[in-house]
Amino acid sequence: MGMSTEATIRVLFMGTPDFAAPSLRVLAEQANAGLAMAGVVTRPDKPVGRKQQVVFSPVKQFALEHDIPIYQPGPLRRPEALALLRDLAPDLIVVAAFGQILPPDVLALPLHGCLNVHASLLPRWRGASPINAAILAGDAETGVTIMLMDAGLDTGPALARRAIPIGSDETAGELSDRLALLGAELLVETLPRWLAGVITPEPQDESQATVTRLLQKSDGLLDWQRPADELARQVRAYTPWPGAFTTWEGRTLKVLRARAIPFETDLPPGACFASASDSSLAVICGEGALALEVIQLEGKRAMSSADVVRGHPSLASARLGS
Repeated sequence: MGMSTEATIRVLFMGTPDFAAPSLRVLAEQANAGLAMAGVVTRPDKPVGRKQQVVFSPVKQFALEHDIPIYQPGPLRRPEALALLRDLAPDLIVVAAFGQILPPDVLALPLHGCLNVHASLLPRWRGASPINAAILAGDAETGVTIMLMDAGLDTGPALARRAIPIGSDETAGELSDRLALLGAELLVETLPRWLAGVITPEPQDESQATVTRLLQKSDGLLDWQRPADELARQVRAYTPWPGAFTTWEGRTLKVLRARAIPFETDLPPGACFASASDSSLAVICGEGALALEVIQLEGKRAMSSADVVRGHPSLASARLGS
């Protein structure tokens, strides 16, 4: 849908990861149709991996390819960052997975406010990890919310919401890709109506609010005392990051794909057994067992657990995590 505002609206976009890129793309496509890109604000470049190579964020990469001005001021609470944003004089700020809470001085800058593309059905799953949290909790559906930002953490009133079901085998990475496209679609539908003044922001129901936190690498550790269905959700929720893992003989063993299976035994949680039919590996849990479909031994490539067991027969009777 094209923009139908009389004057050109200067839009400043703030975002960083893959999730943000589709929203930036649809905004850029609206240039010359009532919108003008004042620029993008993204995180400073950072070195990653063993070789510490500097990697541009997906948002910066898109902006470079489309000649959109790029700004990387770091924390927006710094006076020089605020001065930069004032100079850019945005009429509207659009935020998607930016990773910072906008200070009040920034929120007050644009005439048309600061809109956030958030990957949940607010007020459920506010905060940094809404996609992971929805899978981990076993939610049947999630979605995206276009929100008018205020000084709180994802507490502002909603302008639009759209829900989608969560696939039974869907990982956080796969769901994030779908929600990114859904968010961009909802953004471009919502913006003209917001700018035309025909949307009344809907306050969130605080009694229904849940909050997520920033994930850490240690969150991926599998606790075999827990039920298998919870661990299967943990594997999906933490793929691709921080990744689900256990230990075997002092080495990290990553679990990339798994499913819960009903199983009763006197074996202790963490005990492994191999399927009689295909030699794939399963692990006893506090309730049921977790069939490990794809795993990765430290320093090796990811493989089917049956292939790993063929190369490491002792794994079939090992006890993991001890």
